[in-house]
Order: sequence, then C-alpha cells, then structure tokens
Amino acid sequence: MPKTTEETKQSAQKPGNRYDRSEWAGAFGDLGTLIPFIVGYITIMKLNPLGVLFMFGILLIGSGLYYKTPIPIQPMKAIGGAAITQAAVITPGMVWGAGIFTGLFWLILGLTGTLNYVSKIATKPVIRGIVLGLGLLFIMEGTKMMKTDFIVAIIALLLTFLLLTNKRVPAMFALIIFGIIAALVKDPGLLKELATIHLSFQLPQFALGHITWSDFVTGTLVLGIPQIPLTLGNAVIAITVENNRLFPEHPVTEKKIAISQGIMNLISPIFGGIPMCHGAGGMAGHVRFGARTGGSLVILGGILLTVGLCFSSSILLLFKIFPASVLGVILFFAGLELAVSARDVGREKSDYYTLLVTAGFSLWNMGIGFIAGLVMQEMLKRKIFKV
Repeated sequence: MPKTTEETKQSAQKPGNRYDRSEWAGAFGDLGTLIPFIVGYITIMKLNPLGVLFMFGILLIGSGLYYKTPIPIQPMKAIGGAAITQAAVITPGMVWGAGIFTGLFWLILGLTGTLNYVSKIATKPVIRGIVLGLGLLFIMEGTKMMKTDFIVAIIALLLTFLLLTNKRVPAMFALIIFGIIAALVKDPGLLKELATIHLSFQLPQFALGHITWSDFVTGTLVLGIPQIPLTLGNAVIAITVENNRLFPEHPVTEKKIAISQGIMNLISPIFGGIPMCHGAGGMAGHVRFGARTGGSLVILGGILLTVGLCFSSSILLLFKIFPASVLGVILFFAGLELAVSARDVGREKSDYYTLLVTAGFSLWNMGIGFIAGLVMQEMLKRKIFKV
C-alpha cells in the first residue's frame, strides 16, 4: 500500500542510522562502565567470555537498528556488583536466573501498562533528580578510577576538554590512541603479549540447561529483586526522558523501554549473557563523544560480536590496552553530560529542593531516591513542608 503524504513527511523527519566518524567515536563512549563489569564477570565469576560478548554484540546491534538513537545496552549494576563481590557464593546459574526473572518482571510490567501510573506521578524535578544523582555517581566513580594513574588521567582529561567540540579530531579517538600509548609505555612487555593474540573462531554454547530451579530462586531473591529500583529510576524513567529530550524525532515510552528490557533479558541467558539494561548513563557517554544515531551501537555491537566469536580466548589481553585511568575519564565525562541535563528543572525554589533531595538519595540507591523525591514533591505540594 503506498504511503500517504503525511507518512512520507514523517519518514523524512526521522533520520536513519549513520556510520560516520562521529558515530565511530561515540561508539566507545560507554567503555568506562562496560569493560570493568565484563572483566569482573569473566575473571571473578568465571563466565565464558564468548557468551558474554556474543549476547552484548547481538543486543547492541538490535537496539541500534530498532531505536535508531544511542539507547545503550549496559550491564545491570546492582546485579553485577553483587555477583562479582560475592563470587564465592554466587554461581553463573544464579546470574542467568536473575536475568530470566528480570526479563519476566519488566515484560509483565510493560505489557500490563503498570508503568503508565509511575510516569504520571513523576514530575520533572524528580526525574531530573534521578539523572543528576546518576551523573554525580559517574563523576565520583570516574575520579576514583582516574586515581589509579593520576598523571595519565590529567593528560587524558585535558586532551578531552581541548577536543570535546572538535569535529575533525573526535576526542574519543585521541583518548583511545593516548590510552594505548600510555599502556605500552607503562608496560613495555604488553606489546609482546599482544603479539600472541590469534584468531580462534568459536560458536556460543547453550547455557539454559545449566540453570537449576534453585539457581533461579536464589538469583531472583539475592540479585534480581534488589536491582528493580535502580532499573526503574535509571533504565526506564531516566532513559526515556533523556532520549526524548535529545532525540524528539525518535520518541520512546516507559512501556516500550520496559518491554524491550524484558525481551533482551529473556534472550541474554540463552547463550550465557549477563543481565542487561538501557542505562541513561550509557546514552550520555555515547552522545558526549559524538553519537547521534543508533549507528554507534551497531558499530560497537559489531566489534564485540567479532571479538567474541574470533578472539574470546584473548579478550582479557585486549582489554589491557585500555588503562583504568583513561576509562575513568570516559566515565567522568558521561557523568558531566548527565548532570548538566538537570539544569532545566524549573525556576521555583521548591523544584530545586525536590531535585536535590532526589539526587542526594539517588547517590545511595536510585529507587530510594525516586521514592524520596515523590515524598518531597507531595509534601511541598500539600504545603506540609515549606522552603
């Protein structure tokens, strides 16, 4: 059936994916969170690198092609942090069980329309407070990583500021090159190690057969449920607002994001992938370094998919070329990008109070920050609190 004039206009107003220099630079804007969690899962949890990278690659490509904006695929931080720090008692099966629970939870919430009620009661100061809190968390975590090599971090920081708006030389490319040089200077033997990398094609293995009912229950209680508040604040509400603010021609809803996260977490454990989400911080990182379409995700997904299928046995060696201090700089700038977006919260003093209360509690826990912001919002509206 031929398109109407109105449909043709709408199509013209919705640009597709690009794969230019800026998109390539923006593709690496989320490495500050991606690499540390992947390394932790592989080295401490002993997950198969092939399964982790394969599922990341597939889902990144899918997200980029579907949304056509840099809506990222990130590790779920509460689940990842708990699994890695409690690796003595947490098994891979529990991680995959937590992923299945998470997938079912968000799929049901999205399909039943329950999230519509949440989006109606959350005002701009509450939403911006969540984003500000997340931005501050990224800045603090970034500075912590930068301390591992302060001199390298300062040079990388200055380099990024100088090139941040440079269209000819994207800051991310300069950061990657500088990071590789810094890593080789600090550890000259790394060059010989990198020379041992070789092609070793493998296909991912089916992992669902390794999950027991006990894994599912324990993963749900210990890992999955504590993740819910963080996902609600960061990966449902905040990412929806940020996407619609930055890319109004490609709007999304909380319902669509929830369903998307449900589907991808039901798919990810099939071949040994980890629980994932659409974190707002990842979008900030991609955008800060040049991404403007889903092409950046397709690029990153293609790289991870190739590395997983062909070089999974050498993945930890490959990651050595990204010093923690340089990853900290990437995370730092993603945090700045998020925090700055809270500037349009409003003009009333009460708006700023709600913003700061939400952000302050979000530094502790995104879900608690969301609830604290709602309480503050209602207290001020009913004039129970006066500021």
